[in-house]
Amino acid sequence: MTETTQQLPQTGGAKPRSPEFRLAADALRGLRQDLFHDAFAYRPLPPSTADGPLTRRLKGRAREYAAWSPHALITAVGLLAMFVATNDEARGAGSNLVLGLLALVPVLLTMVRPIGAFWLSMAATPVATALATGFDDEWPWRNGSFLCHLSVLAIVAIRTRPRTAAWMWALTAVYGIGATSFAGGHAFGSNSAQMLFLSALMLLGVAVWQIRREARQEVTAQQTVTAHERSRRTLLEERTTIARELHDVVAHHMSVVAIQAEAAPYRVENPPPELERAFVTIRENAVAALTELRRVLGVVRAEDYEAPDAPQPTLADMDALLANVRDAGLSVDKAVTGAVRELPQGVELSAYRIVQEALSNTLRHAPGASARVEIGYVLGGLGLRIVNGPMPEPSLVKPSPGAGHGITGMRERVSMLNGEMTAAPADDGGYEVTVFLPVPSASEGEA
Repeated sequence: MTETTQQLPQTGGAKPRSPEFRLAADALRGLRQDLFHDAFAYRPLPPSTADGPLTRRLKGRAREYAAWSPHALITAVGLLAMFVATNDEARGAGSNLVLGLLALVPVLLTMVRPIGAFWLSMAATPVATALATGFDDEWPWRNGSFLCHLSVLAIVAIRTRPRTAAWMWALTAVYGIGATSFAGGHAFGSNSAQMLFLSALMLLGVAVWQIRREARQEVTAQQTVTAHERSRRTLLEERTTIARELHDVVAHHMSVVAIQAEAAPYRVENPPPELERAFVTIRENAVAALTELRRVLGVVRAEDYEAPDAPQPTLADMDALLANVRDAGLSVDKAVTGAVRELPQGVELSAYRIVQEALSNTLRHAPGASARVEIGYVLGGLGLRIVNGPMPEPSLVKPSPGAGHGITGMRERVSMLNGEMTAAPADDGGYEVTVFLPVPSASEGEA
C-alpha cells in the first residue's frame, strides 16, 4: 500500500487579518470619523426646549430668554477661564490678553464647532505655556488652560456621543504623558494626573447622564407606540363588534325580503307572469346580496362567536335597560321630547348602545352619582344627552378603573353614522355626553 501526499494549491489574495488587527483598524477608523472627519463642521447649539425643567416654570419674555440659558452658561465659563488665565505671569505686556483669549475662544467655539474647539484647546495649551513665566506645578497646563480644557471636554462630551468623549480623553492623556516625559518628569511638578482624573470623572458623569436620557427617551417612545397600538386595537375591536351587530341587522332584513318575495305570488290569485318574474328576481337578488354580505362580513366573526337568538335591542327596550341599571344602584331618570317615531334599526341599535355604555361609565367611574337620559326626536335625526352628577363623597367611594374603550366605542358608532358627539366634564363636577345621529327623511330616502 502506497501513501500519496496531495499538495493543495495556494490561493492568491490578501492574507487574513487577525482579530487584534481588525480591532485596531476599527478603533482607528472610529478615531478618524469622530475627531478628524469634518472636525470644524458648523454645528450650532440650538436653544433649549420649552418643556425643559427651567423654562416650563417661566412665562412670557422670561421663558424666551431662558431658552438661551445654555449659551449664557457657556459664555460665563469662558469668561471665568479668561479671568484665571489673565492672572498668570506672562512674558510681555500684551501676553496677558493673549493668554485670556487662548482660554476664552475654545470655550466659546464649542457652541458652533465642538470638535474644532477641542483641537483649538489642545493647540492653545502649549502656546499658553510658552507665553507664561514660571511653572511650579502648572505643567503642562497653566491654570487658565486647565480650566479651559476641562470645560471644553465637558461641553463637547455633552454635545457628542460617549465614544467621542473617550477619544478626547485618550488624546489628552497622550499629550499630558508626552509633555511630562519631555520635561524629564522632575524639572516641574506635573498636573497631568489631576487633569486626567478630573476629566475622567467628569466624562463618566456625562456618559451616565446621556445613557439615562437615551433610556428615558426610548421608554417614552415605547410608551407612545404602546398607547397608539392599544388605541388602534381598541378601535378595531369596537369596529368588529359594530360590524357583527350590523351584519345581524342587515341579514335579518334581507332574509325577510327574500321570504316575502317568495311568498308574494301565492297571495295573489292568478298573478301575471311579469309579476311572478319580478318577485323571482327580487328574491334572487336578496339571496345573492345576503350571500355576499355573509361572505364579506363573516371574517369579522370569531370562531366561537354565535349570533344572538334574540333580536338586537332598540330604543323601545330603553325602559328595561334603565330598570337594570337602577337595580345596580344607579338613580337615573329619562326624558323624551319630540314625536316618537320608528327609526332605522342601525340608528336605534347605536343609540341604545351609546346610552348603555354611558350609564356603564357612570356606574364605573362615578359610583353613587345620579344620571339623566334625554332622548330627542328632532327633524332630521335623533339627539341623545346622558349626564351624571358628581360623586356624593369622593373620598369614601373608590371608582372602578376601566379599560378606556367606552368613549372610543361611542365615537366610532357615531362616526359610522356621520353623526356628532361631545364628551366632556360638566361644570358641577359630573360628566356629559351629547350625541346627534342624522336620520334622512322619507323624501330624501326616496330620492
